[in-house]
Amino acid sequence: MSSWRQDLSLSAVSAGLVAVLVGFASSVAIVFQAAQAAGADQAMMVSWIFALGLGMGLTCIGFSWYYKAPVITAWSTPGAALLATSLLGVPITQAIGAFLFSALLTLLLGLSGGFDRLMRRIPTSIASAMLAGILLQFGLSVFLSLQSEPWLVGLMLATYLLGKRWLPRYTIILVLAVGLTACLVLNKMDLNALNLSISQPVLVWPEFDFGVLLGVGLPLFIVTMTSQNIPGVATLRASGYEQVPVSPVLTGTGITALLLAPFGGFAFNLAAITAAICTGPESHPDSKKRYIAGLSAGFFYVLAGLGGASVVALFTALPTALVASLAGLALIGTIGASLSAAVAEVQERDAALICFLLTASGVSFFGIGAAFWGLVGGMLTLLLTRAR
Repeated sequence: MSSWRQDLSLSAVSAGLVAVLVGFASSVAIVFQAAQAAGADQAMMVSWIFALGLGMGLTCIGFSWYYKAPVITAWSTPGAALLATSLLGVPITQAIGAFLFSALLTLLLGLSGGFDRLMRRIPTSIASAMLAGILLQFGLSVFLSLQSEPWLVGLMLATYLLGKRWLPRYTIILVLAVGLTACLVLNKMDLNALNLSISQPVLVWPEFDFGVLLGVGLPLFIVTMTSQNIPGVATLRASGYEQVPVSPVLTGTGITALLLAPFGGFAFNLAAITAAICTGPESHPDSKKRYIAGLSAGFFYVLAGLGGASVVALFTALPTALVASLAGLALIGTIGASLSAAVAEVQERDAALICFLLTASGVSFFGIGAAFWGLVGGMLTLLLTRAR
């Protein structure tokens, strides 16, 4: 087996960097809203970023190294959105108790092995269709951003096309470099407010209230499973990483959340969108060497956690169009591969298309996102068409 030094590549490292950049810049504001709803002060908000960055970093490094696959974890963005509305008026000590309750449920589900058995029953076509539906909006965002920022996004798009022609392994890092340079030249980025500082963790001792456990902790667990872990598993399966068992990963993220919840680590789960950046061919042509992207993402997550407020200020200083276009261009190859796998089996094509359309529609019922309903719709269609 080759060593990680032999497998190291700039394209994989850049994929990890882009994944962290997109993950932080696209949803860190929601995490701040959740912390504010819980009554966290400035020091506690920095502690939340520290705990989340450290937890994601360590789990990315540990899982990616052990399974030799790009296993990318993330905070629960739908969970953060849920917390931003459900924690109003809830003491932060009881909020931490709800985080611990959700983490315990995740740990118990991982130990039971039930989630792993369930996911293995989902055909590749359905999993790929769900992934394509999730990622479609990111692909479209490139051209929507082109309308609002034609010079910035136009340069990034041209760099992507030329890079795919001449330097395919380094395309995304070139796109990032050109995008950042264009932002500086066009004065799209204000770096004056940045200062260097190290995060200081703040420990909050939990309290357990039955109503808060059921009203916040249980929904946080359900939303994280349905909206994050199911698409995350589909991303790994669609990219051919069948050797990664789900149950140990759930167990590991549950333990991580139990340890870091008192510092603000409200939930950890498998990533889907940022994972797709690392599991696709842009990361590395050889799928066996893409685990370097997972290790790199973990390293940058740890740095982001340690940097706390400074790193968050940097990410929020980036133009929305740059982040959206960078994510969309990095995911084009994965979107294409997912669509191809989704419609490859003629007998499963109708089910896959319904799954894709439902997921891409963004519908939500009972507080559960479109990815789950796309999966349900695709599986029901598959059962009915097979019965016919």
